[in-house]
Amino acid sequence: MAGLFDPYSLKGVTLRNRVVVSPMCQYMAKDGLANDWHKVHYASLARGGAGLVIVEATAVSPEGRITWGDMGLWNDAQAEMLREIAAAIKTGGAVPGIQIGHAGRKASANRPWEGDDHLAEGQPNSWTTIAPSPIAFGKNLPRVPREMTLEDIRRVQADTVRAVERARDAGFEWLQMHFAHGYLAQNFFSPVSNQRTDTYGGSAVNRARYLLETLMAVRMVWPEERPLTVRLSVVEFYGDDEAMMNEAVALLRQMKKAGLDFVDVSIGFNTPEAQIPWGENFMIETAQKVLKQTGLPGTTSWYLSSQPQKADALIRGGKIDLLTLGRPFLVNPHWPYRAARELKIKNPSWATLPAPYAHWLADYR
Repeated sequence: MAGLFDPYSLKGVTLRNRVVVSPMCQYMAKDGLANDWHKVHYASLARGGAGLVIVEATAVSPEGRITWGDMGLWNDAQAEMLREIAAAIKTGGAVPGIQIGHAGRKASANRPWEGDDHLAEGQPNSWTTIAPSPIAFGKNLPRVPREMTLEDIRRVQADTVRAVERARDAGFEWLQMHFAHGYLAQNFFSPVSNQRTDTYGGSAVNRARYLLETLMAVRMVWPEERPLTVRLSVVEFYGDDEAMMNEAVALLRQMKKAGLDFVDVSIGFNTPEAQIPWGENFMIETAQKVLKQTGLPGTTSWYLSSQPQKADALIRGGKIDLLTLGRPFLVNPHWPYRAARELKIKNPSWATLPAPYAHWLADYR
């Protein structure tokens, strides 16, 4: 089996290794516009040696932001800044990816270090939230969203397609649609947050309709040679997870037929009442079941081991196809170099780092 530092090819894209920087919101944008913080952040992650760097959740419209500090792709000025970021990632040796989404009822919140709670209606930097049904998330996010009309659904889907077109033209080569974590797509898919009685609510087929339609619309504009992927919630750790898993697998099979290439298996985060069993690799078994039942390649992004031998074993054992890490890269942006050394990869500095670093570290002990 391939190891952590073997190349990985999907469609027309080849990653230099199987290490992925997971999308991590920075909440440092203004009016959705990236800035020097983002440029330096993503360039340094790419130089660290990962095969793929996925840019943080980027909103398709102003109302789709989680906080006022989220990045966006609803205008051309934002796209130009993201073009620079995609180029910097590419120059650093990694494939540039981006996560596109809409926050739904979790939108219009304070940044995490400023409360991580809903801004009250009428406050500066606040806006009206929307969702499939007028049901609040609860606890620190108590605002009741406005129920989306059919016109709203079509508008958000159109916003999504335009954002994807901008991501395509900005040079991103890997697209991840954010269909998880209690944001808009997950709000539609989950009966916890969707109590509609029209064709977008009720049965599993109806609740999946928004996600499948959106993916199919995106498939029409996203280049066939570039991977089209989703992050999808398949368990909630609340209520009937077996039923949720079965519905998620059925949806992924439909998405695969519609052109989906890869899945990041995730958690719902659609209710504050969930009892999540946090721990190292705790989602691996769930991810394996999903990948086996759908025939899709994939990964999961929660608490994967960052101990190099254990991480390599996940790949060699066929548990997941890519190792997706987040916070370990904040601790050490050059984590791949550390892993390559511990795994005794030949010429580890040259295998992971750009020449100005690799040369000086080649003989460093």
